Amino acid sequence: MRLITIACLLLLSACTSLPSGIEPVRQFELPRYLGTWYEIARLDHSFERGLNQVTATYSMRNDGGVKVINRGFSTAEQAWDEAEGKAYFVDSPDIGHLKVSFFGPFYGAYVVYELDKEGYQYAFITSYNRDYLWFLSRSPEADDALKLQFIEQAKSLGFATEQIIWVKQS
Repeated sequence: MRLITIACLLLLSACTSLPSGIEPVRQFELPRYLGTWYEIARLDHSFERGLNQVTATYSMRNDGGVKVINRGFSTAEQAWDEAEGKAYFVDSPDIGHLKVSFFGPFYGAYVVYELDKEGYQYAFITSYNRDYLWFLSRSPEADDALKLQFIEQAKSLGFATEQIIWVKQS
């Protein structure tokens, strides 16, 4: 029983670890990161499949954590889908590495590895492995130069850039 408990704890902690070769941004400022972000691009995964007009809104929780509201429009169902989660820093609040949960005690890594530190206008995010990738922006559109930067950087970090979905925001 003890071995099973240890194995489960190791598995759960692995989900909040950093992917090999990717470092979170330093000098992260949560107050500047709060608010609404538009999803420009992502790798496909079951919990967002078929969603467009996706946004992520971050606000403070009473316990010092971050409230996360992910929202998107399902074209198949012609309805809005929304999920509420919570996030907490893994290490220090000035490092863009959080753990986020949308169900129960299960957390996954939220790693901000690229961020417009001047204006907090765009962010590139991954999780504990390279199956997860997001490009977020403060506006629903991003210019071509920034899209190219996202693709080139993601490719150099080993993401499957040929599988990226460009999210329709209108």
